[in-house]
This record gives sequence, C-alpha cells and structure tokens, in this order.
Amino acid sequence: MKKYIGCKLLKAEPMTRGAYNEYRGWTIPEDEDPEDPGYFVRYPEGYVSWSPKHIFEQAYMEVNDNKDLPSGISIGQKMVDEFVAYTETITMGDRTTVVRCVLRNGFEIVESSACVDPRNYSEELGQKICMEKIKDRIWELLGFLLQTAWHGIR
Repeated sequence: MKKYIGCKLLKAEPMTRGAYNEYRGWTIPEDEDPEDPGYFVRYPEGYVSWSPKHIFEQAYMEVNDNKDLPSGISIGQKMVDEFVAYTETITMGDRTTVVRCVLRNGFEIVESSACVDPRNYSEELGQKICMEKIKDRIWELLGFLLQTAWHGIR
C-alpha cells in the first residue's frame, strides 16, 4: 500500500469519548473509557468523527481566527513562538554566532550572524538577530502549511 501525506483545515472542539458516543446515539463498548479526552472533528465535507487527544494534537495545530482577512484565519505570533522546540547557540571564531533551532516536528533551521570587529561581538545580540531570521522562516513555513490546508494541493 502506498503512503500519503495530507493537510486539511477543519473544525474541532474538545470532547470526551463518552460524549461523542452519546452525540452519535451509540452505546460505548465496555472496554472503552468514556472519560478519554479527545476532540470532536468536523471536516469541510461535513463528515464528523472523534479523535483521541494525543492523536489529534500530533496531527493538527490550531490556527488563529482573523476576522480582518477574507479567509478568516492566519498564523499568529504565539503559533510561531510555540513551534520552536529548542535552540542551541554557539560562537564560532571571535565574531560569529550560529543558532540551530529545532522545531516541534523535528525540522531544523540554522542561521548565523557576524560582526565586522570582534571587539563589538556579543553572542546575545547575535542570537537575537539569528532568532529574528529563524522566526521569519517559521512564519513562511507555517504560511505554506496553512495555504495547503486551506486550498489543498491541487
């Protein structure tokens, strides 16, 4: 069987397994916990389902509402900031800062900053400059992801 990657814009709200079964008019099986946390999911085509919390949160990321845009959605600063899992900063030579940023999904972005005169060097300032570049890249990448979710791959 072939493998596929997908991305969709959908609506969801927290809902327990038991509440979903009640919504559907189903009797919950004895081997399932009605208090399992999860999400009630509504797809653009109208299909609804329930997903366990950890599965849902691995596959989907909440986007920001933005009533000022025709799409009604956007990437927000908090989304960008929270997509950073961790960073490493090193000084190379006597005037260059290198920052390695690992994102939540494991993707890595590396940026550098350098000054002309080593007497002016500040790793703290270099790290700040690198992080600004990295955050711009994250905005671009999340924008690409949102565009794909909104319009599909075509």
